[in-house]
Amino acid sequence: MEHSITEQDGVSIVALSGDVDLESSPIAREVLLAAVDKKMPVLADLAEVNYIDSSGIASLVETLQAAKSTGKGFGLVQVSESALRVLELARLDKVFTIYGTIDDGIKGES
Repeated sequence: MEHSITEQDGVSIVALSGDVDLESSPIAREVLLAAVDKKMPVLADLAEVNYIDSSGIASLVETLQAAKSTGKGFGLVQVSESALRVLELARLDKVFTIYGTIDDGIKGES
């Protein structure tokens, strides 16, 4: 798994790519929670995620809970087809706010 972090219009965008699995999910968790600690809304860009397992999903859920506790937004953006399938199977597509584009996510979370 690779990741990058950018800021745009007061929103932190964490782009994950590759496989978010048992081996890499602790890194994803650390990166996402660090973004939430900056006290700004966070978008997780999942466009380049090839595979995500339950540990990766757990990292996303923990980040959502942390963001809610700070009163800041957290959304998913450009979710890849494979990641969306996992979210839908777990019925978490109803829990997370999912945006089609980064611009939509910034507007929604700002």
